[in-house]
Amino acid sequence: MKLLSHSLLMRGEMAQQRNRADKKKFSCSVCLDLLKDPVTIPCGHNYCMSCIQTHWDGEDQKINYSCPQCRQTFYTRPDLVKNTMLAELVEELKKTGLQAPPADHCYAGPGDVACDVCTGRKLKASKSCLQCLASYCEQHLQPHYESPAFKKHKLLEASVNLQDNICSGHDKLKEIFCRTDQQCICILCSFDDHKGHDTVSAAAERMEKQKELGESRQKIQQRVQDREKDLKELQEDTETINRSADKAVDDSEKIFTELIRLIEKRRSDVKQQIRSRQRTEVNRVKDLQEKLHQEITELKRKDAELEQLSRTEDHTQFLHSYPTLSELTESTDSPRPNIYCLLYFEDVMATVTAARDEMHAILTKTSSLSVPTTRAEFLRYSREITLDPNTAGTFLVLSEGNRKVTFDGNNKPYPEHPERFISRPQVLSKDGLTGRCYWEVKMSRDARVAVAYKSISRSGDFNVHVFGFNEKSWALNCFNDFTFMHNNQKLNISGPKSSRIGVYLDHRAGVLSFYSVSETMTLLHRVQTTFTEPLCAGLYLLGLDGDTAEFCKLK
Repeated sequence: MKLLSHSLLMRGEMAQQRNRADKKKFSCSVCLDLLKDPVTIPCGHNYCMSCIQTHWDGEDQKINYSCPQCRQTFYTRPDLVKNTMLAELVEELKKTGLQAPPADHCYAGPGDVACDVCTGRKLKASKSCLQCLASYCEQHLQPHYESPAFKKHKLLEASVNLQDNICSGHDKLKEIFCRTDQQCICILCSFDDHKGHDTVSAAAERMEKQKELGESRQKIQQRVQDREKDLKELQEDTETINRSADKAVDDSEKIFTELIRLIEKRRSDVKQQIRSRQRTEVNRVKDLQEKLHQEITELKRKDAELEQLSRTEDHTQFLHSYPTLSELTESTDSPRPNIYCLLYFEDVMATVTAARDEMHAILTKTSSLSVPTTRAEFLRYSREITLDPNTAGTFLVLSEGNRKVTFDGNNKPYPEHPERFISRPQVLSKDGLTGRCYWEVKMSRDARVAVAYKSISRSGDFNVHVFGFNEKSWALNCFNDFTFMHNNQKLNISGPKSSRIGVYLDHRAGVLSFYSVSETMTLLHRVQTTFTEPLCAGLYLLGLDGDTAEFCKLK
């Protein structure tokens, strides 16, 4: 039974294959359906009568007529006679159920390249021919595979842009590449508009560009690897930052918890010491009060006895009793406040106050470590900066309420002043800066944005008075590239160019930051140091007439 089933299955498959082969043999290569009113043209190929007539009616040349399959040309239109034998065979095949139309997915839809040979509803093209400048479905493509006449034709994936390969001026295939004009041209163009130009075959140029493409891909792939490496390093940096931050939070929580316990214990100890001293002093005062009450009672008793003695008429009795009654016991000390006790309380309060102030200073310094991140946060610390005219170098002209400075090589020298920079086009702000401050500088071209101690030299050796070349100044050079300078040490900085630079100063925390300001704040460089004097904002212009720099008004 198994052998019989297998044999029947094999026979069924073979029958299906024969049916598919028969359908292919008796199908029209134009409509791809079984032949209807089949005709045979002189080259031997068979078509539906209506299909071949429509094909010949649509050909551009009305003199020559060609076979859609083999492209054989006939100089007169062949007479079409129905092939009766072939028609009968087709009718027999129809009875076997082979008249199944192509599946819907084989037809060309929106966005698909349609077969140029199919009539009626067109099938999707699988290849396009650069020589024929036509696109073919699998059925109509067969002659290109089978006929030697199409052996040298160049096939490519079906394309809707075939006409782009034809010269609009000469109706010829663009097989030449003009390197002078960087465009594809036809052979006639090379003798016409592109005569004398550097030209090569399109294939040769493609090979050259293919090499460049390979090199470009290698560069891109290398850059991708580099960027992926950078991305991995940034991810590692992120993880390191997160670990460090988590550890810092955990450690600070432990320290603050320990500190709170210590403060609670110290508070309890101080309270206990104060109360203990209070009880001691109060008990001392109560003892004095008791003694005073006793003394008062004794004195009142003696006073009553003396009053009674003063009224007696017996002189002998008076003289006998008086010496005894007139004697007084030693008086109790007056209960004055214990000055040392009060000083003790004052000393305790002074110590606690000092501890509070010291703790406040420490906590304030800790809180200053948080640097703003958004422009809105920076603007909370904005300061309006005005320049000191007495410090301006000769070629600098101040305007806009001493907020703007312009370089003018024809400017007349200023009067001498001990605060003036003698030989350099730089200027300092009028007021010193402490605490948290933020300001922005808008530049027309190149400038140096700086901060400096007011004690910086005004002349003499270059290194002692030019911003960035000494230990009393810090400067960001905004020339072709960013560089940061302090104490004659230069550091190259990468960052987006901007005509506006933001400066953030936290004097107490020793933080100085420079930002490129656009739609976002990009940190260019941050300094962490200890400032020993108030700082002044400074500007230095490169030395080209018309260059300006201005401290912006910030809302």
